[in-house]
Order: sequence, then structure tokens, then C-alpha cells
Amino acid sequence: MSDASETLVVGKIGAPYGVKGWARITAYTDTPEGIFDYSPWLICQDGKQVEIQVEQWRQQSKGLVAKLVGVEDRDQVDRLKNLEISILSEQLPELEAGEFYWRELVGMQVVTEKGYDLGVVRELFETGSNDVMIVQANLKDAFAKKERMIPYLPEQVIKQVDRATRTIKVDWEPDF
Repeated sequence: MSDASETLVVGKIGAPYGVKGWARITAYTDTPEGIFDYSPWLICQDGKQVEIQVEQWRQQSKGLVAKLVGVEDRDQVDRLKNLEISILSEQLPELEAGEFYWRELVGMQVVTEKGYDLGVVRELFETGSNDVMIVQANLKDAFAKKERMIPYLPEQVIKQVDRATRTIKVDWEPDF
């Protein structure tokens, strides 16, 4: 089985639902039902990574429930409760040219078009209108910045993302 660096957490197994081995599922995917697009799921049980399959699933009230293969009763679900659901990164769909998963951008060096090193992408978040990168500034930042929030706007602010050199070129003023 693969090591943890090749896996992504996509959800969590919740409390039992009923007595026939169904479990509540918390999904971290863009659309909650999207978690069922991936199979198999990986869980870490007793220190070992184990594959599990979904037998059936459905929407229940405002949440999701699933029947897992080999899980037949409430007690078995209870032993899985709160375990994270992971998938192999290879299970993610291929993106179009110029598209990137956030996990690829985290850790990339951010440099202005004029060559000023702004720092490293620490995380990204959504605002509703656009995504935003939080860039951890270098220790020797001439503008005494600790971090910068830079909108992720391709062509407008983001000029180039280079996977090979792990750099993002931006049109952004260092003092902003």
C-alpha cells in the first residue's frame, strides 16, 4: 500500500446510522456526493492502511450515509467512527492545461515579474469572488511583511505557474 504522502483526505466516517452497518459520512469534496466518485477509500485502522469499498450510499436529510462492504452492524461502524477517508492522489482527475490543484501550489515560491522574491505559498482559501493565496514572506523581507494575501487571478495577477521549478510569477507590488 502507498505511504501517506501519496494520499489525500477527502472525508471522515461518522456515527452509525441504523443497525444494519450504515455510517454517516462527512465529505470534504467540492460537492458532498463527489466523495463517492472515488474508489477504493483508504482508512488507517490499527496503524495499517486498509482499503474499503462502498456498497451503497444515499443522501439522508442534509447529510450522506453509506453502507460499506463487509460492515454489517452498528458495532462495526462504531469501530470506524471518526476515521479519515483518504484516496490515492492518482485517483484525482487529470486537469486541463493551466489548471492546478491547490495542493500543488502550496510550497511554491512566489516571485514578482521584476524578480522580487515574495515568499512561499502557505495556503489558499476561497472568498466567493476568487481564490486567495497566503504567501509566507521571507525572513529578510525588505518591506517587513510576515505574509501577503495575493488573489489567485490567472492572467491578471498570476502570470505563470511553473511546476518544474515550483515557482509562481505574479504581477504584484512587494510593498502591498
